[in-house]
Amino acid sequence: MSWWAVEVEAAPERREVVGAWLVARTGQAIEERDDGTLVTVAETEPLADALIAAVAEAHQLQATRRPLDSVDWAVHWRDGIEARRFGRLTVTPSWLETAPGQFTVVLDPESAFGSGEHGSTRAALTLLERHLVPGATVLDLGSGSGILAIAAIKLGAGRAIGIEVDDEANRIARQNAGKNGVADRTEFLTGDAADLAPLLGPAGMIVSNILRNVNALLLPAIRASLAPGALCIFSGMEATEAPLFRPELAAHGFEVRDEVIDTAWWAVAANAG
Repeated sequence: MSWWAVEVEAAPERREVVGAWLVARTGQAIEERDDGTLVTVAETEPLADALIAAVAEAHQLQATRRPLDSVDWAVHWRDGIEARRFGRLTVTPSWLETAPGQFTVVLDPESAFGSGEHGSTRAALTLLERHLVPGATVLDLGSGSGILAIAAIKLGAGRAIGIEVDDEANRIARQNAGKNGVADRTEFLTGDAADLAPLLGPAGMIVSNILRNVNALLLPAIRASLAPGALCIFSGMEATEAPLFRPELAAHGFEVRDEVIDTAWWAVAANAG
């Protein structure tokens, strides 16, 4: 079988939407390169051409294709994906033999964004592991695969609630929570975080791994949802966006407490004074 790589260039603020669309359209995992290019695979040249046309129609983006070596790309994409450590926390795909434990999250990068393979998710996990207060209620805004909510429970949160606009992502998140034995302490709601988060607070921590412009719009709702002194972790932003987001934080009374850069993706932990 001759497989084809399909490469799509998308602006930073569109990559999450386009990436999720590619996963849903192809049923394949995608790779995001350091330059931001999204890469997926098609089984035949006609399917690759059809996908390129669909990308142009759905997102007004150009895509290119190139032939790949004759291997089974349905499983070859797993090569190079390994268990990742974030302090006490380990995130691993299911096909690796990793000893289960209190601080282990098993999650495959196949069906929804958020697997520990993306710099923005890794940066958020790093700050979550550093700052989570045991027993806290955590709100996960833009929860995707549920990885941050699941990790919060593994790290000792009393309860974690994900808020996501995509019903399909929530279905996957619930499955992932069940596989990790935390379904009884997690909940995934469909709706607008600006409306739901204040109703669910006060939260002991909020994680918002979305986009800079969305994070900025959510700042009033996030502040209204946090318990006094509690932290919010903001991620989903490139390091070059830090000078743009810091003034937004200050304007809404937030003070930066910690930050992480992972492969050009920036995450920041801040609380309101």
